[in-house]
Amino acid sequence: MDVGGPGPLWGVRGLGCQLGASLPQGHVVSPDPFPSGERVRGRWPGEGTDREDGSKEANKATGKIAIALQKSAPGPKVNPFEDKPKVNLGFDEEDSGVREKEKDEVANKKGKDVKAAEARKSALDELMKDEEKAKERSNRKDYWLCPGIVVKVMSKSLAQKGYYKQKGMVKKVIDKYVGEIEMLESKHVLRVDQDELETVIPQIGGLVRIVNGAYRGSNARLLSVDTEKFCAKVQVEKGLYDGKVLRAVEYEDICKISL
Repeated sequence: MDVGGPGPLWGVRGLGCQLGASLPQGHVVSPDPFPSGERVRGRWPGEGTDREDGSKEANKATGKIAIALQKSAPGPKVNPFEDKPKVNLGFDEEDSGVREKEKDEVANKKGKDVKAAEARKSALDELMKDEEKAKERSNRKDYWLCPGIVVKVMSKSLAQKGYYKQKGMVKKVIDKYVGEIEMLESKHVLRVDQDELETVIPQIGGLVRIVNGAYRGSNARLLSVDTEKFCAKVQVEKGLYDGKVLRAVEYEDICKISL
């Protein structure tokens, strides 16, 4: 066996004695180069370990890449409360019943309040109507002439003298039914029975005197006229009924005031 020059010689356990006996002087048998548990057939020391370590490092790197890819591409979000059965403890039904009961009570209360308001309004309307009727009965007279109003002469017997359908101002009332009239154009004074006189309606916005009916004696402003129904809408000015609007006063119950 040619072992070359001097130096350590890798040996095998069990053969050391034989090799040691035939070695030249100065050669020493090295102890077992394979520590316990690391002896691998057909490999030199460190050869298998390096490859295994490299393989492990590569596997670790591959595992890190896989983990990184998994983290970078997350899956779809999952709602943790989705598709979970709801636990009904009975409170919802109880609360719903209480709320419905409260709503019913509120609705009933509102209905009662509305009915009570309507009843009060109806009672008030009836009272006002009764008062209107009472005033109408007490103030409706068979005479209507009063000083200061403008009337139209409708006596055909005075037509020959040119007074027919002419206007004049009532200066004086005699025995409730006869008026002393001063004609506006001629200034002549005539005595004419109220049956031969007619009330005069001014233009919209003009002042009138209510000469008969519930508001007899009040002054009012003419707001509009209804030529089909022969009535007018007026608003009382001053006095006890100041501001009150009368929606349908007959023409014969109002008359223009002389200014």
